[in-house]
Amino acid sequence: MNRYTRAATAALLMVGGFGSVGCVHTGGVGGGDRYRNVVDTSWPERYDYAAREAVLAPFAQQVTNGHFQEQTLWNWYFEPGSDRIHPAGMDKLDALSRNNTDTKIYLQHAGDLPLTPDNAEKINQLRAELTAKRAAAVRQYLASKPGTPQYEIAVHNGPTPGIYAIFTLSSFRGQRIGYVGSIGGASGLLVGGSTGPAPGGGGGFGPAAGAGGGTAPTPGGSPGGPAGVGGGGSPTGP
Repeated sequence: MNRYTRAATAALLMVGGFGSVGCVHTGGVGGGDRYRNVVDTSWPERYDYAAREAVLAPFAQQVTNGHFQEQTLWNWYFEPGSDRIHPAGMDKLDALSRNNTDTKIYLQHAGDLPLTPDNAEKINQLRAELTAKRAAAVRQYLASKPGTPQYEIAVHNGPTPGIYAIFTLSSFRGQRIGYVGSIGGASGLLVGGSTGPAPGGGGGFGPAAGAGGGTAPTPGGSPGGPAGVGGGGSPTGP
């Protein structure tokens, strides 16, 4: 009998101890405070969320910047120093009017109005007036399109987008030769270098003739030797 009594007493003490801790999710007697002070009940969700946002935030900013440029009418979409819309600007507005998911258009400040000694004192006023005239011209043009919603036009003076010209030039020149070559090339210094006998066939460094550049062979050098950068000739003479 004593054995059963001791077992029942132990069970009651155990139940009472768990009750003082409390259930984490249902709010027991203790409210789960002791448990939450020791264990993070939101693990790993909160840390996953923070890590996910840290990865996605830069991409979201890139998307915002790209959309901003896509919705911008730059100065070259107008006749220089005028509020007359250039044909390229009309094509741009036509494209924006067909995709009216965003009814906010950005207009670049009329910085193409040249500064002269005669208008130096009032250049800011003249540029502001020209910007306002261009905004009115844009509204008038969009109003001529059927089913076009009311657009909001915001003026900015953001940086003009561009691309480093050497990248475009290299792609154009490489397209003519079909990107002949392999990783490392003949000398292991050039990606896409040609190992053939043509001195300008594979692209490379130097003013050699040919679409892809290369190292010009010296007198007595052997064309296509392994020492030439990009598939040129031997750098030494006889």
